Amino acid sequence: MLRRLLDLRESGAWFFQPVFSDSRLVVVAGARLWPGGWSDAIAIRTETDAKGFRCDPVGGVVWNRDGGVADVLDGLLELPAPHEPNAPRLVTAHGPRLWTP
Repeated sequence: MLRRLLDLRESGAWFFQPVFSDSRLVVVAGARLWPGGWSDAIAIRTETDAKGFRCDPVGGVVWNRDGGVADVLDGLLELPAPHEPNAPRLVTAHGPRLWTP
């Protein structure tokens, strides 16, 4: 699993951020920004609880996978770049919107 995570990091401009609650690591979040405003992301809670997704420039989810870390990492590694002809483009959901006062 660690090898796949390193492969993902090395496949592009990924950055990762640990998220803590009460001094406990609860999530490792990662993201990659593509030219044109596309983005990929992963959230890892445990070895069996991970989520990955790609959003279009306006926040529409065009690809997602939930499951074990290995499955989600494999999906992200196999995902074609947004500009490639076989890349997913159909919006299946919308990302959360920020609340503004």
